[in-house]
Amino acid sequence: MKILPPEEGFLGLSGDDVADAADKPGVTIVPYGLEASVSYGGGTAAGPQAMIDASHQVELFDEELWREPCRDFHLNTLAPFDIPTDIPAALDQLAGVVEGVLAEGRFPLTFGGEHSITPGAIRPFVERYPDLCLLQFDAHADLRDGYEGEHFSHAAAMRRCLDHPGLSIVSVGIRNISAGEIPFLDANRDRIHIYWGKDRRDWDVDRIVSHLAGKTVYITFDLDGFDSSLMQATGTPEPGGVFWDDAVRIIRAANQVAGKVVGADINELAPIEGLHSCNFLAAKLAYKILAYRFADGLPKAA
Repeated sequence: MKILPPEEGFLGLSGDDVADAADKPGVTIVPYGLEASVSYGGGTAAGPQAMIDASHQVELFDEELWREPCRDFHLNTLAPFDIPTDIPAALDQLAGVVEGVLAEGRFPLTFGGEHSITPGAIRPFVERYPDLCLLQFDAHADLRDGYEGEHFSHAAAMRRCLDHPGLSIVSVGIRNISAGEIPFLDANRDRIHIYWGKDRRDWDVDRIVSHLAGKTVYITFDLDGFDSSLMQATGTPEPGGVFWDDAVRIIRAANQVAGKVVGADINELAPIEGLHSCNFLAAKLAYKILAYRFADGLPKAA
């Protein structure tokens, strides 16, 4: 795979900045704009580049961590490449790309594309960590066994992940589930822990992340998990969702209790021309995920 020049990649760092971090843990951004099963608004194919472009406007200094977190990891961004339109073939390709990143000892952060990417992105992790736990931010449970004739639909993303018997999920912000998904949820209560959007005011962050304690964790963030007042540039914007402070508190706490956060994806950005805030939100979220993951001795939040 080709690597973008640092100035063109995520965060738009200088070549000198990247070279100075050569001895730090590696991070590789994987742009993967798969758009094959969207069922309402489209545009996710353009999401990865929009996140990369917006990231050039993200301030590198983090006022919470009181440092520039990009100094804590060595950052590469893969150049765009052709993606199969057939979803199973695309998932095979993505799994191979992520495997290559892991083989180099680097942390993969995938920019989607639609949420159907996640079963491919996690495949190399499941092979390494049979008890992998997913921390899912989403408006939708995504537990359908296929949708509109597509077994690997974005609406079945978590169901396809749960095809791996040792995997479990902690889902945050869910406010849409179909009647057809309930029997599967009820039969898998030991593997699926849902924190509903309707209960956001009563969420206990310690309780949410307790399911992750000591485990190997992968973060998947569907941007429609954010409340629609924050995130309109997604195929299915939904009211009643997660706000910025909710998301970062949970991600921070997850890094504090997990055995290790090993990878992540951010998906379902469908850019709207002239609306920069959503692209920027997604880019800043990506930087925050990396900041927490590679912070040295992350203190417990007050």
